[in-house]
Amino acid sequence: MGSQPELVLMLVLSAAFLHAFWNALVKGAQDRTLVMGLVNAGHTIFGLILVLIFLPPARESWLFLVGSTVVHFLYYAFLLLSYRFGDLSQVYPIARGISPPVVALTAWIVADEVLPLAAWFGIILVSCGIGMLVFAKRGGLANGKAIAAAIVTGLTIATYTVIDGLGVRASQSPLGYIGWLFLLETFSSLYIFYIRREVLRATTIKTYLIGLMGGVVSAVAYGLAIYAKSLASLGAVSAIRESSVIIAALIGVIWFGERPWKIRIVSACIVAAGVIILSQAA
Repeated sequence: MGSQPELVLMLVLSAAFLHAFWNALVKGAQDRTLVMGLVNAGHTIFGLILVLIFLPPARESWLFLVGSTVVHFLYYAFLLLSYRFGDLSQVYPIARGISPPVVALTAWIVADEVLPLAAWFGIILVSCGIGMLVFAKRGGLANGKAIAAAIVTGLTIATYTVIDGLGVRASQSPLGYIGWLFLLETFSSLYIFYIRREVLRATTIKTYLIGLMGGVVSAVAYGLAIYAKSLASLGAVSAIRESSVIIAALIGVIWFGERPWKIRIVSACIVAAGVIILSQAA
């Protein structure tokens, strides 16, 4: 996993935990679109701090920045569409589960990142463990529209993961790249605030605080993941980062009392095995 495997593993697992934490913060939001806008506003705050402190990214990385911003906007749109058609605990694992192998394949094609067989085995274990959560809810599978939207969401995740991995490597200023990426997300939050302008006035202070706090935590989480991509293979980083889904599922069992719990524990063990294999092989 690159020349600094312990550092990369610590960065990505920290990113996974923070990603799960902010998802738990906004889990009960009544207006997910508005909360997503507030989360993006939190990204803007974090991005502005980085932009003011660190050097701007090199000219070669700006095309990646623009491309990632567009794909992130599509990601938010399809994620919300997935939530409209299906349940969060079933749709989200599909989206996150298909991303690691797609990232690894794409990185192999466009960045000539060749992973050893053991690393591929680890990636498949992580994806299978995440995918098991689709069955962790009584009432059967999600409907066809929800599954289709979740698959497209997963493809957007894989796309911006590869774009940001290549962009941060070309930036010559990883933290500057991260800062500008989050700052450019201001456009998506302004759009969401515009379409939700009628409910903004009735929104409670608590909702504002939860959304902004979730945004800052989310920004730190993805910032750590992007920085890790400058140190290690994109496929390995993507797979370990997606263990956040399992962490979120365990939070659901312990914090929210969600059931059934046995399949969530089995999923967590499979993902943990995949992460361990990846940390040793990639």
